[in-house]
Formats: sequence, C-alpha cells, structure tokens
Amino acid sequence: MFHKCTSVKSVDLSGCITNNVTDMNSMFRDCSSLTSNTINISNFNTNKVTCMSFMFYNCSSLSSINLSNFDTNNVTLMNSMFSGCSSLTSINLSNFNTNKVTDMSYMFYNCSSLSSIDLSKFNTNNVVYMKYMFYGCSSLKSIDLSNFHTNKVSDMSLLFCNCTSLTSLNLINFNCDKIKTLGKIFKNCKNLKLENVIFKDAKIKSQFNPD
Repeated sequence: MFHKCTSVKSVDLSGCITNNVTDMNSMFRDCSSLTSNTINISNFNTNKVTCMSFMFYNCSSLSSINLSNFDTNNVTLMNSMFSGCSSLTSINLSNFNTNKVTDMSYMFYNCSSLSSIDLSKFNTNNVVYMKYMFYGCSSLKSIDLSNFHTNKVSDMSLLFCNCTSLTSLNLINFNCDKIKTLGKIFKNCKNLKLENVIFKDAKIKSQFNPD
C-alpha cells in the first residue's frame, strides 16, 4: 500500500477501516522517513489479518511503534516484520497472540537500537522458521526466551548473530530435535559466555562458538 514511499513523512490513517483486511504484507515497507509521531495505527482492526510479513521493513526512522491494539490471533506470518527498523528503541508486543505463527525469521533483523524486548507471552509452538530472528540486534544485552518452545523449528541459523552486546540468554525450553540448520547461531556474540546461557539441549552447547 505504501511500499517504497521513502519520502513520505506522515500518514493520516484515522479514517482507514481495516475490518476485512487479511493481508498487510509490506504495507509500510521502505517508508524510511516515517517517524513515530507521524504514524498512528492504534485504530487498526487486525482480527482477520493472517500475514504481517515485512509490514515495517526498513522503516528506519521509527523509534517506537504502538501496536497495543493489534489483534494477531489469526496471523501466521511475521517474518521480517520489523527488519531494518534500525532506530527502534522499544516496542510493546505484550498483547501479541502468536499461537498460529509459523514464520518468525528475520523478525527483528538489524534492529540495532533495540535495547530491550519482552517476548514472554510469545507462543512459538507452531513456529518452523526462526533464522536470523535477532540478527544484528547489537544493543540487546539479554533476552529471556524461557517461554520459547522450538519443537517444530527446522531452521534457526544465525539466530543471534552480531548481537555484540548480548551477555545472557535463557533458552531453557529450546528443543533442537527437528533442527536442520543450527550452526553459527552465536556468531560474533563476543560478550556472551557459555556459563551465562541457560539451556537443556546439548546441541546448543555443541554449536556455541561466539567468535
């Protein structure tokens, strides 16, 4: 809808009725001039939306996004949703229902200013793809993923790659039984030490190579 509107600085969506929208894929993709004060989507009805892939991809001027009113009960795809949001410092996803989501790959890719994120309510029981999910989140110091279950995940390659500030991780419920690609998940996590990673699956330890 606004794909590659790189010069647009503000959008008035107050009269936008989204009750029957099912696909918001790439809706604001590459809207690199949009700022947090110039976009208000708090009135969006998203209860029929199934795809939010690339929705805010490369919205590099957004420092925050208010998604507290988003209903994600039917969303199956969230891949690259916030990828390239390099100015994003905080985001509240506490109301996100991810029960049906199968793809979270590249979701926070290169969100380099993101200093904290609460994903404690994320349900990942149906997620198959997690590759590059936190790649380049260089300001994150810790991520509590203790509620993440990865029984169906087949690819989590480079999951935490270039998370250079990361010092601790809770991966207690990570199960790598169905993983086909796991290597280099800790690549360039130069401040992360094995003793500060909580895990049960031995494959996590076998792949630990921050350098």
